Amino acid sequence: MSYTLVFTDQYNRRARHFLQRHPQLKPQYLKTLQLLEANPHHPSLRLHGLSGRSQGLYSVSINLSNRITFEMVIADREIIPVHVGSHDSVY
Repeated sequence: MSYTLVFTDQYNRRARHFLQRHPQLKPQYLKTLQLLEANPHHPSLRLHGLSGRSQGLYSVSINLSNRITFEMVIADREIIPVHVGSHDSVY
């Protein structure tokens, strides 16, 4: 069963800025979003819940260095991306 990605204006600005700095990652970024929408539990995404000040958010990997954090609303089958960037910038 698939989920629906719900993009906020704030996330879209962050994603645009991220892709301007890393245009070579656009194919991997788009593939990650497609997998996330189709099956957030796909093993290649390395989905995991966050703790501490980011408790309640989840993270998936674009590659070894970059992540997308998001809120997952199970009841409505929605995924709301929050941040995209390097491991250090999103955590």
